[in-house]
Amino acid sequence: MELNSTLLVRFLVICTGLLLLSKLSYGENDIQCLKSIKQSLEDPNNILNSTWNFNNNTKGFVCSFNGIDCWNPSENRVLNIRLSDMGLKGKFPLGISMCSELQLLDLSSNNLSGVIPSNISAILPYITSLDLSSNSFSGHIPDNLANCTFLNKLVLDNNQLSGPIPPRLGQLSRLKSFSAANNHLVGEIPLFTTGSVTSDSFANNPGLCGKPLSSSCKFPPKKTKTKVVVVAAVAGVSVGVILVGLAMFFLARRVSIIKKKEDDPEENKWAKSMKGTKKIKVSMFEGSISKMRLSDLMKATNDFSKQNVISHGKMGTIYKAELEDGRMYMVKRLKDAQQPEKQFTSEMATLGSVKHNDLVPLLGYCVAGKERLLVYKYMANGTLHDQLHETEGDCSGLKWPTRLKIAIGAARGLAWLHHNCNPRIIHRNISSKCILLDANFDPKISDFGLARLMNPVDTHLSTFVNGEFGDIGYVAPEYASTLVATPKGDVYSFGTVLLELVTGERPTHAAKAPENFRGNLVEWVIELSHGPNLKDAIDKSLVTNGVDHELYQFLKIAIRCVLTNPKERPSMFEVYQLLRSIGERYQFSTDDDIMLPTDAGDADKTWELIVAPEGTSEQ
Repeated sequence: MELNSTLLVRFLVICTGLLLLSKLSYGENDIQCLKSIKQSLEDPNNILNSTWNFNNNTKGFVCSFNGIDCWNPSENRVLNIRLSDMGLKGKFPLGISMCSELQLLDLSSNNLSGVIPSNISAILPYITSLDLSSNSFSGHIPDNLANCTFLNKLVLDNNQLSGPIPPRLGQLSRLKSFSAANNHLVGEIPLFTTGSVTSDSFANNPGLCGKPLSSSCKFPPKKTKTKVVVVAAVAGVSVGVILVGLAMFFLARRVSIIKKKEDDPEENKWAKSMKGTKKIKVSMFEGSISKMRLSDLMKATNDFSKQNVISHGKMGTIYKAELEDGRMYMVKRLKDAQQPEKQFTSEMATLGSVKHNDLVPLLGYCVAGKERLLVYKYMANGTLHDQLHETEGDCSGLKWPTRLKIAIGAARGLAWLHHNCNPRIIHRNISSKCILLDANFDPKISDFGLARLMNPVDTHLSTFVNGEFGDIGYVAPEYASTLVATPKGDVYSFGTVLLELVTGERPTHAAKAPENFRGNLVEWVIELSHGPNLKDAIDKSLVTNGVDHELYQFLKIAIRCVLTNPKERPSMFEVYQLLRSIGERYQFSTDDDIMLPTDAGDADKTWELIVAPEGTSEQ
């Protein structure tokens, strides 16, 4: 026992040292980023020179710089750069690419010139708001801007930009605001599929035409001559047979390509790239599970084919894996996991030790080059999302007792993560897609603890994803302004899941709502709760079955969870207790029941979170 204690102490000391080293180096690139900006720009008003002092070693010292917002005041990681109206001169500062988590850049109302970099999306990969207005930028608007897929706002007016507006800009799915007025742009305005653009967005560009401007585009008729027509006709006849042959060849080839893409939308490139690593062992946490190699997983998933996909989620894709001996597993391919192998292995050891009856058991993991694969116990009935929204016809196959059982079990698992797990965990991505169902429709929460393994920007989740945290429809309203993950944010997301269960509706909209209603599920139910028609929200397949009182109680709990003020929402322990009281007569199993949390009154105080980035303070 003494030896084991000594080894444990040494292990903790080593881990603490590694953590401190990682913290010291964290944000160093951002410091170099700001140094580069300062060096590359002329500062005639001495604003940067007087406030950007790099002779400092304290944590988060750059957060006090004029125009700089940080992810957290105790870390040198830059979130926003606001250098508007400072009289700065020079070219676009390329060193800004070292601020790798930057989401907002405002260089408006300065004296900057030159071209907007053609590789702008590589410099600002996660930018959500870009304002370069009222400068002297010239040249074309780079088509590469359309690769900045998280852009919500793009302001380019009052410059000297020329050429056409790249058509692909209009296809940016998150773009809500665009302006390019007062430039020298020409050509037809592309169709913007999202957001709202008006004629003011394109004003004072004499060469622009098309909607929403009043000037329509008039293209000159093509000139044709008899001689040209005759030559073209003769040429057409002479090559007709060749064209038919080529058309048949390319058609056959295209059909083959399309079929291949249908089999695997990613064309299996990532799976094929692992062929040389098939002998890599899969690290398993339970000794009773036989040893596996990557080759076993690839064979069990048919090389991770589309046919084996169970679900696509924010954290990655889950595949069904069936071994030759009939054993079934689920394999999750993590999306954009960025951690080094040693750090990832350490995280896996922590997550592998998190065991509870209402969590999907993590059985093992595999690291193959840049790929990170997790092995879970197989859940026969897939995701709650699919059971509610993807079943043929409707979700009436899920009877009320089953839905109530799912709600109670999922609430118990999330409450355990919040209050009894050590270290405690804020899930941050609760949705019906991460609640899986076993053969008995008992719910198991997945993806817990995975937020930290994703891209660093993705773990902070601000405007990076549709302006907010997590999946659309599940996001707590306070996240848009606080950028801080809290337990009450999980409660809001779980409340949306409860509304899905009792209404049968999707979180992004309500099919039963009036045609002129443009809000999401939460907004619709909240609106109904202020009047006499709240019953209209309940799934019709559940009513008139003698459980109306339970349905109303359930619906009221869900509404409490999605209240706008996070302080008015219950804790997850309270949610679980309220739901359990509704289900008492059904005698659902209470195995692995959670204990009364010692911090029941302090649910929003600072936690030790394995999913929160170091230094993040909680509300």
